[in-house]
Amino acid sequence: MPPEDEHRIEVHLDRLLAERGLTLTELADRVGLTLANLSVLKNGRARAIRFSTLTALCRELDCQPGDLLTVQHGGS
Repeated sequence: MPPEDEHRIEVHLDRLLAERGLTLTELADRVGLTLANLSVLKNGRARAIRFSTLTALCRELDCQPGDLLTVQHGGS
């Protein structure tokens, strides 16, 4: 398994927030996360995400996990 800092998961939170007219603060309040923790996810620095968090984000953003997260394929 590759080192954790070499993950290739892209988080599309900025795009989804803009499309829905929400701020990061509003989303954090709605899903019960701290602004700091949601910011870590938004900026691609998260090492993991709980399924309960992913479920809450998808519920509030009216999306599927694949709308929020994608894998960046390519060379090393």
